[in-house]
Amino acid sequence: MGFRHPAIGGTTSSIGKTRVAMNKELIINSSEQGVEIALLENKKLVELHYENGQNEFAVGDLYLGKVKKLMPGLNAAFVDVGYEKDAFLHYTDLSPYIRSLLKFTRQCIDGNTTWGDDFGKFKNEGEIVKTGKITEVMNSRPEILVQILKEPISAKGPRLSCEISLPGRFVVLTPFNDVVAISRKIHSSDERKRLQRIVESIKPKNLGVIVRTAAEGKETSELHADILSLEDMWKTVQKNLKGAKAPKIIVNEQDKTTSILRDLLSESFQKIVVNDKKLMLETKEYIARIAPDQEEIVTYHNGGQAIFDTYGINKQVKASFGKTVNLNSGSYLIIEHTEALHVIDVNSGTRSAESGQEQNALATNLEAAEEIVRQIRLRDLGGIVIIDFIDMKLPEHKKQIVEAMENLMATDRARHTILPISKFGLMQITRQRLRPELNISTAEVCPTCNGTGKIGPSILLVDDIEKDFKYLIDQGHRSLSLHVHPIMEAYLTKGVFFNSIAWKWYRKYKVRLKVIADNNSPLTQYHFYDLKTDDLIKL
Repeated sequence: MGFRHPAIGGTTSSIGKTRVAMNKELIINSSEQGVEIALLENKKLVELHYENGQNEFAVGDLYLGKVKKLMPGLNAAFVDVGYEKDAFLHYTDLSPYIRSLLKFTRQCIDGNTTWGDDFGKFKNEGEIVKTGKITEVMNSRPEILVQILKEPISAKGPRLSCEISLPGRFVVLTPFNDVVAISRKIHSSDERKRLQRIVESIKPKNLGVIVRTAAEGKETSELHADILSLEDMWKTVQKNLKGAKAPKIIVNEQDKTTSILRDLLSESFQKIVVNDKKLMLETKEYIARIAPDQEEIVTYHNGGQAIFDTYGINKQVKASFGKTVNLNSGSYLIIEHTEALHVIDVNSGTRSAESGQEQNALATNLEAAEEIVRQIRLRDLGGIVIIDFIDMKLPEHKKQIVEAMENLMATDRARHTILPISKFGLMQITRQRLRPELNISTAEVCPTCNGTGKIGPSILLVDDIEKDFKYLIDQGHRSLSLHVHPIMEAYLTKGVFFNSIAWKWYRKYKVRLKVIADNNSPLTQYHFYDLKTDDLIKL
């Protein structure tokens, strides 16, 4: 047919190369604003995800949409899924089984599910041809089950697909076919045959299976459990479609924490640290389900210091998201963005040229390659990325850089293509773009005036803190901590022996106050916390 499923594509670079063992850590910071998830590889921040509890139209979500407009010139349709702008559905994303999907959607809405719990009894319709027209398929403006392929980016609405796929830890389920496909990244022919044989013997009829790379070496029972859970999810889709009216969400993709664990969890994970007890228990419960032997790597962070400060994440974020990124050798990168592409310029900076210009350029480029790959993943750069490496004359050196980039990007989950260095010294990379680029401003509003140019009298700040401290004591609080800027913390705790301001307050009020430095706190801002519950006390 020529339709390419998104779950099986991807680059299989660095075949046969020795990979450096990765120590992975997942640090999860839960706050009132939402959940921040940081992935560290060998203590370096490589991915940063945000979940604010309102992540609608996320990649993988299933919606019941209504076809609003057909665009024969584009061979596409605009579909209402409830977003402010209609979503885009191209003919090439319809799936060969679109007629079956349309029939399935209609019958589920009407409650006419004659196949009951056995989807194998559903009678498929004929496949469509790759070179067909959207008007031949969607002319009646039907309601249709669709999946978010790309999240809304910039001024564009979501991009949709009708190639429904339900991802599990080891397999991906694809309804309306009986195809079994094995990930290209599983290279052993014996292992591919073993997995093919197992999956064909246990898979339900009318549900295709794509075997993911994580399935390599897994037992039949593990694969079967994964398939059964996805089959249950497909039954949930059928149930949620009954009586539904478009636009309506049918099934949410799992939250960011569990979807990251599902896709990334491996033996190389050393620890998962969470600062929220409820979320920690949920994470532990999920891992107990998918990988019982790794349940113990989940721990609760209960320190006085913020979790992202403890693991150096805030510092790495500040150092990583500016226009200029400094490297250890004194070299640096300049990263520029436009609507169409991203440009990364490698500069030698203060690096010594004692070893000769060519060797110096090679060493700088190799160091830059590692940081560039980290930046691409961290910022989630998509589309076209142009890298201007330092000029090298020898072809073998250029080849070495390309091989290094391929090897380093082998762990990137997004599909990508790396082209050789051109005669102008430029490397071009295309990378799958599914979500808006992560763009964090590292410039800070003046912590003293909050951008107004005016501040209150700082001489009164200590008096204000003491007044609030006394008020909380009068309200019955006896176990308190004070989070302030590090300069303020030093000021309140300085002094010989028991002569600090904090100790004077202790002698005066008979209640000890634990003063904690908070790197994210503006100079004149302070917060009181209950030491027993770690809850912020609002004044």
